[in-house]
Amino acid sequence: MTIEFSNFSFRYESLDKPTLKNINLRIEKGEKIVIIGPSGSGKSTLGQCLNGLIPHAIKGEVTGSLTINGLDTAPFDMHQYTEQVGTVLQDTDSQFVGLSIGEDIAFALENQLMSNIDMYPLVKATAKMVDLDQMLKRSPHDLSGGQKQRVSLAGILVDDVDILLFDEPLAALDPKTGKKTIEIIDDLHRETGKTIVIIEHRLEDVLHRSVDRVILMESGEIIADTTPDELLASPLLAEYGIREPLYLSALKTAGCSIACDAKPSKLTTLPLNQYKPAVNAWFEASQTVPSNAQADILLAVRNLTYSYDGEKNALEDVSFDVKRGEFVSILGKNGSGKSTITKLVMGVVEPDNGTMMLNGQDLSELTIFERSQKVGVVMQNPNHMISHHMIFDEIAFGLRNRDVDEQQVQRKVLEVLELCGLSKYRHWPIEALSYGQKKRVTIASILALEPELLILDEPTAGQDYRNYTSMLSFIERLNRELGITVMIISHDMHLVLEYTKRSIVIADSKLIADAPMTQVFSNPTLLDQANLTTTSLYDLAIELGIEDTNGFMQHFIDAEKANRAKTTLPSKSVENENIENVVA
Repeated sequence: MTIEFSNFSFRYESLDKPTLKNINLRIEKGEKIVIIGPSGSGKSTLGQCLNGLIPHAIKGEVTGSLTINGLDTAPFDMHQYTEQVGTVLQDTDSQFVGLSIGEDIAFALENQLMSNIDMYPLVKATAKMVDLDQMLKRSPHDLSGGQKQRVSLAGILVDDVDILLFDEPLAALDPKTGKKTIEIIDDLHRETGKTIVIIEHRLEDVLHRSVDRVILMESGEIIADTTPDELLASPLLAEYGIREPLYLSALKTAGCSIACDAKPSKLTTLPLNQYKPAVNAWFEASQTVPSNAQADILLAVRNLTYSYDGEKNALEDVSFDVKRGEFVSILGKNGSGKSTITKLVMGVVEPDNGTMMLNGQDLSELTIFERSQKVGVVMQNPNHMISHHMIFDEIAFGLRNRDVDEQQVQRKVLEVLELCGLSKYRHWPIEALSYGQKKRVTIASILALEPELLILDEPTAGQDYRNYTSMLSFIERLNRELGITVMIISHDMHLVLEYTKRSIVIADSKLIADAPMTQVFSNPTLLDQANLTTTSLYDLAIELGIEDTNGFMQHFIDAEKANRAKTTLPSKSVENENIENVVA
């Protein structure tokens, strides 16, 4: 199925200017392409034009043409689009139609009037491909974010369409499941010859398997249409705020020059012997930074046990401390119990056993509202937090709830908007934002409330590198200079590597590690147990024969932190003024 956009533009009904501008793009039958770009670049809008959501569900003005297999799509109804294109959406909750996983996967087959005898083995086999075959009777709404993504993936794998569109398929997946998802997509591509279009921020993870082309978008236009090797050898990723693979960042930090003929899209194809002297010299120049003095305990969790159904424990006898001023991560596979910790701290659910003490006070004695005065939680799905039509009102909501003076509300909201890179959108309706931009709105609304403990549940899902780096650099500074304690629940190994000092690892409801982050990341057996994977930074150290993988990773982190301080933050005086205003 050939796809061709010709002089194609689209303007949302609620906006004055077009989101897509004069797109010319041809995707050949059987190609596998990846579309990347910053949040708001038009990637998802392009996908919505391809699968018919635009213009059938989302209104606006279309000019130019889109043809699929030589047919102009202008007269297509929604059914004709779905016969050609299968989609896994970024927001999986909006895609479920069945009461159980099995029903959801079978939905497309039921529409084709397939008999139950033929349907059951096909549903079972498809569910097994994404590790859901033991969960067919469970409701998709009871699942973790990653499990929901796998249900959506199974729902299109079971259908026989010629074009498969994946809108950020890795956003909610743990690294091991994400890797497996890319392998499933690649196997599917090779075995069926289907045309595959992947929209994704996590470029390194997508390049785990080969792709034909990478399309880079910015401000609704195509900036580059090239091979992965050519793109990675160019300065375009840094220029447009896209995170490059960690192994490349490390090689460049060590002073290595990476050319296209070095095949940089895979660590395994790079001529590492050529780079070894420069990397060794860079690493030998490293200096160990002394660790911080011991701090008081802010959150003490003891023997925490909780079960949703009274049969299987989501958390079992988990104990850990979070010290005041720490920046700590909670890691684990989808469904391991990580997000349950957040629900327990918030008071949404009560533990079956164990205690949680905040500042020496038992959280069970506080109401949900009282807890919310001390603990700010940014949930994984921004749509679960947003309750207002306009961005400004959403961020102001918590402050107004506390009866803060309106003049102070205006000042705080404007400053938080600026800090989170949202000031130009302050008069926008929320529905005009991308998923990643909505995520920033929810983080901004919590930051405005100045919590003692800030819990971020998958903060990078749907976020581009530039925006999350800017936001987390600010949070890192709040953490360092004002002592706000930060707990991140994440699958994003890059994020954890860049920002957190200590990792609490949960696997199958139990705590299996509580150690400095570099120690956790240097333990492949432990990571595998938690459905995580080693980072390519660790893999690079091993390939280069560096034994002190801990030290190597720490040296890179320190170099990256120093670089961020120079390139992504405002001047110290300006930022200090911003921080003082936000917490005044």
